[in-house]
Amino acid sequence: MKAGNEYLKLEAVKISIVVPAFNEERLLGQSLTQMKSAADAFIRQGWKVELIVCDNNSTDRTAEMARSAGALVVFEPVNQIARARNRGAAAATGDWLIFVDADSRPSAGLFEEVAEQIQSGRCVAGGATVRMDEKHWAAEFFTGLWNYSSRMGHWLAGSFIFIEAATFRELGGFNNELFAAEELDLSRRLKQRSRKTGTGIVILHRHPLVTSARKLRLYTLWDHLKLLVHVLFNRRALTRRESCTLWYDGRR
Repeated sequence: MKAGNEYLKLEAVKISIVVPAFNEERLLGQSLTQMKSAADAFIRQGWKVELIVCDNNSTDRTAEMARSAGALVVFEPVNQIARARNRGAAAATGDWLIFVDADSRPSAGLFEEVAEQIQSGRCVAGGATVRMDEKHWAAEFFTGLWNYSSRMGHWLAGSFIFIEAATFRELGGFNNELFAAEELDLSRRLKQRSRKTGTGIVILHRHPLVTSARKLRLYTLWDHLKLLVHVLFNRRALTRRESCTLWYDGRR
């Protein structure tokens, strides 16, 4: 849907930025400030933007900080990332949803790329490559491996997903049975749908999402490898909170 080399200007588009947050008082303020600044890329298009934070049963000042930042705060009592994202999406009124993790900081350049993709009319969902906010050999190796796999296979990183709201709801959102890898499950269903409809999934890479490397500080490489092996040989592990401790043991 292009006119010559120019993207068509869409009228009355509304963007809903949805942030799942569990005990994120240390990083949430900085992340929300960056998201609001980056969202100027949409405002310049004449689009509307709303910011929604889902407090996923936090025991710290997460909800208070989100309200202070001007976000709409909703509550999800079951401590599960998929449910938190779905609860935030249920409160959203936008035409497009952007899911951003509470420890991640999208740039204005990344949001500008999202706007371009929405205007192009060629995709219904997309993600971005990622970059850790700290230098670490393991982080660089594994993020490099992930970024390559993501771009080649059109797999979405959970830390940043944009998707047409109608498509998200048509697919039933994130799988509430999964405590991890729910973004890969959504990617699989999106790719199946895309093959039928001819619409695409894009992985943006010019402006990688900056995300926290704290898991590399809080857990050893052995902890990560044990979890990976456990999941590879027992897929049902993803349906049990106790098997996904790197996300749910509360370390921050």
